[in-house]
Amino acid sequence: MMIFTVFIITLFLPKQPRFRYEFEKNAVWKNKDLISPFSFAILKTSPQVSADKKNALKDILPVYQFDKEITANALDEFSNEFDIKWKSKQLDEKGREVYKSTAYKLLQSIYQKGIIGLNVKHQAGKKNYDFSLVENNVAQEHNTQDVFTAETALNFFKANFKAPNPVMGDLVANLAIDHITPNIVFDERLTKTIQDNTISNISTTKGMVQKGELIVAKNDVIDEEIYQKLESYKATYDAQTKTIGSRALVYLGQVVLVGFILTILMSFLFLFRKDIFADNRQLSLILIVTTGMLLALTWAIKIEIPSLYYIPFCVVPIIIRILFDTRLALYLHMLVILIAGFFVANSFEFVFYQVTAGMVAIFSIKNFVKRERFLVSALFILLAYFVAFVGIALLREGSFREIEWLNFIPFVFSVLLSLLAYPLIYLFERIFGITSDVALIELTNTNNKLLRELAFKAPGTFQHSLQVANLAEAAIFKIGGNSVLVRAGALYHDIGKVDNPQYFIENQNTAVSPHDKLPYEQSAQIIIQHVHKGIEILRKNQIPEAIIDFIRTHHGNTRVDYFYQSFLKNSPEKFVDENIFRYPGPIPFSKETGVLMLADSVEAASRSLKNPDAQNINDLVERIINYKLEQNQLDDCDLTLKDIETIKLIFKTMLMSIYHVRIDYQQLS
Repeated sequence: MMIFTVFIITLFLPKQPRFRYEFEKNAVWKNKDLISPFSFAILKTSPQVSADKKNALKDILPVYQFDKEITANALDEFSNEFDIKWKSKQLDEKGREVYKSTAYKLLQSIYQKGIIGLNVKHQAGKKNYDFSLVENNVAQEHNTQDVFTAETALNFFKANFKAPNPVMGDLVANLAIDHITPNIVFDERLTKTIQDNTISNISTTKGMVQKGELIVAKNDVIDEEIYQKLESYKATYDAQTKTIGSRALVYLGQVVLVGFILTILMSFLFLFRKDIFADNRQLSLILIVTTGMLLALTWAIKIEIPSLYYIPFCVVPIIIRILFDTRLALYLHMLVILIAGFFVANSFEFVFYQVTAGMVAIFSIKNFVKRERFLVSALFILLAYFVAFVGIALLREGSFREIEWLNFIPFVFSVLLSLLAYPLIYLFERIFGITSDVALIELTNTNNKLLRELAFKAPGTFQHSLQVANLAEAAIFKIGGNSVLVRAGALYHDIGKVDNPQYFIENQNTAVSPHDKLPYEQSAQIIIQHVHKGIEILRKNQIPEAIIDFIRTHHGNTRVDYFYQSFLKNSPEKFVDENIFRYPGPIPFSKETGVLMLADSVEAASRSLKNPDAQNINDLVERIINYKLEQNQLDDCDLTLKDIETIKLIFKTMLMSIYHVRIDYQQLS
């Protein structure tokens, strides 16, 4: 699996050599003197290029064209309509041609000079502006004062057309109004072409660094000029290595690094989490999460997204923390970020952002009891990113005014995308059979179908399970362990009693027991059967194996002593097969299952106390737990002697509270 994971991860990673230096503006150059191994042009900064483009566009005049078709149509329509209007007014036909010719020539001269349609965008708050007029493919610079507008053209016409009477003057003026149309038209396409050509011809470089020239000396402060030289050197280096560097050797380096990182991960699991190392399902999940995140990074690099900080790297620690534990989540997150750091710009800055945010993500869901904790965690992650962003920006710029706040937007999207961890956790639970705290919390809901059935059919067992859950949860919380898991295990550990609840003393309401009519061997088997039945019920209802483990181990391989001793007492002459009276096991193999066994035995025994005072409770707890130790029932669970003493104290204190006994802490110690 590890070899396949290395192959998949490295297959898609970029295959050119990586620039070896990391640098930041206003920082000190800690490396040796950097001498240029080749000549390269110094790139302008983005603001410089933008300023050059802006200045270049200022010098480009809007392009207008003479539209001869508009002129011809307007004059023809004027001529035709003049005759019609003249007849409608019943004016003297003798002077018609003279006045028509005069008005026509006047209008023609206006069109020859040109009528421009003013553009508000070009005016920029001024009345007049310069423009480039193209006529017969020849461009000349003009000002709008040099030509007519529709308004000035009409005024010129009225001032120069002399009419013998007001009726004729109004007739010709109205005709002029209708046929004065701008024939100098803005050519947006040509203007845009000229602008694009001008911008494309703007130089993006300023000066050269010659081969052998010093770029930066050791301990120099990287000011704006040096920073731009370094950026230009890096860009030229990256461009050259795409064609010069050996892709095979780069790939070999990636295989070595990724393989080394995964070997460290496997070593960690082998030394500290053998349970995961030995479980192919859990191991596969970890490798899938790791591979998926690194493939997402590779995809983002290939499509050249604006910022790699859009990628929700905090999904990894959230998923691993909820499905496994804090230590593994932090460890795996750091390994993923270390690999990713080789393929991003400003890798130290990237690692700082992601490691700190990942730590906050893990700590913010340490006590995961409600699903809305995801939103709280997202807010904490966003806050972590913001603090790191402001700190790094101030370190670079030394001024709040210079901080580019828009660069924080990718972090916001990253935090929102980290909420994808929620459906992914549910998906991984189903596919890989892993039980998260979220699923355990749902199982502890007493409105769950199985728990409701237990409460209805076996109310005594249900109450016993609740008390065992309280005892075990308090103990495991004190000594360290998964309190949600132990509570869920306690609630279901006796679920097998729903089939024959009357055979268990806590559910019997009369003095007559159904065991009185049965052989001791059969009674023992009925009691033992509740373990097998419980496993069957939980598997049928698809309850996680982690809960089933509590059913299998809560009696270990102890005997059903009451029926065993009764058999020996009443049938001394018969051969006894002890296995008939013994639970199948196994014995507890974790802190949680060990604590549940002790809580179950202590709570059940406490119900038989006729006088539950402090001394009797103290003696009972000591006797029950010591008996389990003597029977070697706790050999496989990692409970220390200190843990056991703490458990005793917790049980004694809680039982005295249950039975309303005044607690004498000196007596408990």
